[in-house]
Amino acid sequence: MFMEPEVQLVHKWITEVVVGLNFCPFAARPLKTGKIHFTLNKEATLKSALETFAKVCSMLDDDDEMETAIVVLPEGFASFQEYLYLVDCCEQLIVKEGYEGVYQVASFHPEYVFHGSDENDPANFTNRSPFPLIHLLREEMLENALEKYPHPEKIPENNIEMTRKLGLEHMKSLFLACLKG
Repeated sequence: MFMEPEVQLVHKWITEVVVGLNFCPFAARPLKTGKIHFTLNKEATLKSALETFAKVCSMLDDDDEMETAIVVLPEGFASFQEYLYLVDCCEQLIVKEGYEGVYQVASFHPEYVFHGSDENDPANFTNRSPFPLIHLLREEMLENALEKYPHPEKIPENNIEMTRKLGLEHMKSLFLACLKG
């Protein structure tokens, strides 16, 4: 299966960082079974990104087998604040289009910084990705996975603890390694 270079980098990052460090204990299965739909949008506009996002929602409506979808945005949205505005617009679109309770947005960006966090906190690497990404999750599948997972509320805590234990330099080098095709 052909993947654009940008999608290959994101796939590598998911494999080596998200699954490799178990940031998301639910990511390995859909990755292995090919149930993550990747959409590449190289246009650098808010309008284009939102149109792509809406199309991906519609695609998920039509394909019950696809568990999750990721919109890869290698152009534009380099500013984390501009990206957060896009995420907010996507969340508003979910409400406007009647997808509340159906789909949920998860956000990943190369310069991700959690609110109230220092930009050099290794924990930010749990949400740092090779490119700005909009991850669309099916809420029903997420809820089912969370029900079967012991203490899902501890996932973020465990990720923060692990990244801080590994340290900033290790997280940076792991992240940079994923940027090499």
